[in-house]
Amino acid sequence: MKTKMMLVLSGFAAAALFTGCETLPPDVERGPDGTIAYNVLIEASDPGARIEANGEYVGTTPLTLKIYGDKDGTFHDFGSYEYVIRALPLTTNQYTQVRVFRTGRHFTPEDHIPKHIYFDMNQPQPQQPVYYPSPPDVYYYGPPVYFGPRIYIGPRWHRRW
Repeated sequence: MKTKMMLVLSGFAAAALFTGCETLPPDVERGPDGTIAYNVLIEASDPGARIEANGEYVGTTPLTLKIYGDKDGTFHDFGSYEYVIRALPLTTNQYTQVRVFRTGRHFTPEDHIPKHIYFDMNQPQPQQPVYYPSPPDVYYYGPPVYFGPRIYIGPRWHRRW
């Protein structure tokens, strides 16, 4: 009886030892799914540029955008692979600027949340490199070829014995 009681008490002690407390500073704003809020200052070379975050209008520059991220300072996976911030130009000689951050969905790398984002509206976006020749999308191997006798093992549904 004494041995059983010691085992139960040691199990409770181990459980109490391995459970920990979460300590966050009192001024941190909590978000959904165990995230915390990070304030990101967004500026542009010309004030008044429209800013969109994940396709939704959030305001004009300069602005402070609240982004909910993980406790280690990285973007949280809310269901997409990327978090996109886009600045739309004010005049015809300016370019749309885009910043793409990875969220770590399905074990992909994740980016840290920046404290400040600056958009230079007069610089063109860098182009993605084009590699020539590009590989074909579909490879054609032809129809399957059978060699030897065809052997069928299994129930015969088309015959009655």
